[in-house]
Amino acid sequence: MKKQVILALALIIGSFSFAQKKELKTAEKAIKSSNFADAKAAIHAAESLMSAMDDKTKAKFYFLKGQALYANGTGSNEDIDGALESFKMLSDVEKTGKKVYTPQANNLKEQMGIALVQKGTTAYGNKNFELAASDFEKAYRISPTDTIFLYNAATAAVNGKDYDAALRIYKELSNIGYTGVSKQYLATEVSTGEDQAFPNEVTMNLSVKGKTHTNPRVVDSESKIGEIAKNITLIYISQGKNEEAIRAIEDAKKLNPNDVNLILAEADLYRQMDNTEKYTELISKALDLDPNNVALVFNLGVTAADNNDFDEAKKYYDKAIKMDPTYSNAYMNMAVLILDQEKGIIDEMNKLGTSAADNKKYDELKVKREKVYRDATPYLSKVLELNPKDINAATTLMNLYSALDDTENFKAMKAKVEALKNGN
Repeated sequence: MKKQVILALALIIGSFSFAQKKELKTAEKAIKSSNFADAKAAIHAAESLMSAMDDKTKAKFYFLKGQALYANGTGSNEDIDGALESFKMLSDVEKTGKKVYTPQANNLKEQMGIALVQKGTTAYGNKNFELAASDFEKAYRISPTDTIFLYNAATAAVNGKDYDAALRIYKELSNIGYTGVSKQYLATEVSTGEDQAFPNEVTMNLSVKGKTHTNPRVVDSESKIGEIAKNITLIYISQGKNEEAIRAIEDAKKLNPNDVNLILAEADLYRQMDNTEKYTELISKALDLDPNNVALVFNLGVTAADNNDFDEAKKYYDKAIKMDPTYSNAYMNMAVLILDQEKGIIDEMNKLGTSAADNKKYDELKVKREKVYRDATPYLSKVLELNPKDINAATTLMNLYSALDDTENFKAMKAKVEALKNGN
């Protein structure tokens, strides 16, 4: 009787082994012919027999399952997740001993990573930020040394307004010490006089040797620490978590206290918290570190204007224009600053009565108001010169010319506004 039981068990085990091999062979054949639906069906059938599989058979099962789910790049997002999980299980099975399928799986994972980056890039270009974030993050999980993919995932999540996902990824980037700093290979193109970036030093040197480029150099790209800290801060602020925002900034400052972008992130935090004094202090500090940054000078002008300090705001806008005569925002804000004086003049005019003295005062104020208009028009004209399709500048100019009874300029600007409204 005992021998009969042992024999029966042997027959059962043998039948299991035969069934396993049959299903895996069917799956393998289907994969080779790109019939992934049949391959998945065979894998599903084999899955119920896993308890009887030895490690060698399990390794083959996980490899085939990953192939079937990936389906040469046509698998769904859920299937790709399943494929990656299956390859992970394969790696665990072959962790010790001979690695038969792991090298093949690694090659396939590399292909998957390239495909995911391409898909993520396309999705990002199409403003499908949710898919882009998912694809970039999966690419990083496949190749954890390529931290730029994780950074791209965070950027896509921010643009897609998925702040919870962005915050999670930014925290991970901070935990792994991501800075975003990389080597850049630059040389000046002889024909244009402009700097050009090269993928590597060899290519750069060949271009210099060919005399199409000069001034070869290797520089470090700008750190992303400040930008990451800024985005973490803004996310916390949007969630009403100011204390967490301050802690995030403080932690980042320990790594790089003189990072201009980091100082700007902290400044923006205090601006959001309506702490103008601290904001101005930090912007000034950033300007000390980067004195040629026109945007910082401009921001100091904005702060002064918000505090109704006309002279201080004008000083900074003038400085910004001097630093960069093409900086249109400074011209526009200068025009707005000047036109803001109109309100006080109008309020004063409205308080006047009908006496001779009041009429005289009214005429004086009218002249003063017209001067405000005339002072603003050159700045608005410059905005329109730099940005010919700026309909706000054109409309404001049209109204100013009308108020100044400047018929010729009014007609010309009215025609331009109408053309812009019609898309011309």
